[in-house]
Amino acid sequence: MSDFYKTIKERSQAKYTEKMSKFLAFAVPVSTAEEAKAVVKTISNEYHDARHCCWAYMIGTERNEYLSSDNGEPSGTAGKPILGQINSFGLTNIVIAVVRYFGGIKLGTSGLIVAYREAARLSIENAEILECHEQARVTFNFPYLCMNDMMKIVKSEPVKVIDQQFDNDCVMTLECDADKMPALKSRIENVDGAAILEG
Repeated sequence: MSDFYKTIKERSQAKYTEKMSKFLAFAVPVSTAEEAKAVVKTISNEYHDARHCCWAYMIGTERNEYLSSDNGEPSGTAGKPILGQINSFGLTNIVIAVVRYFGGIKLGTSGLIVAYREAARLSIENAEILECHEQARVTFNFPYLCMNDMMKIVKSEPVKVIDQQFDNDCVMTLECDADKMPALKSRIENVDGAAILEG
């Protein structure tokens, strides 16, 4: 399991033209397959007059959740070349959709593969690539009397507070780099009355 993964910072796009066919490529950062499919649907609707909207996505730090679609193009000529570019750049948590406007001249199988591959490559090259740490979360409770001890931990560790509920018994959810989680849990467990609920 890797502690690092690469993705893109924000949506980018590119245009590639081949024999009067226009290929518009959109690379979008996503976190789930559902989010990726929603992006594809939005782009398909926005460019409803295009002949095809082909796509591929890769999800997860292990890069093991992926899917691609030729959307009516000959099998293997669109989705796979798009996915191939995601793999070439070693990216994850990304979807790339390429819409094609047919220019009247057939490109043939090899021409389509090159066009979809190049459009996808350009959309990635136009994006800012980020190297991210895998994140982990922990949820724990503690007595209100221990609030000062817990806030010292929160302020001294590189954590993000995801949720907090303060009452006689307090509950907090923190997020940090996965490789720092064991040390964080250890500090939490050393506080009297604190108990890890999840994570």
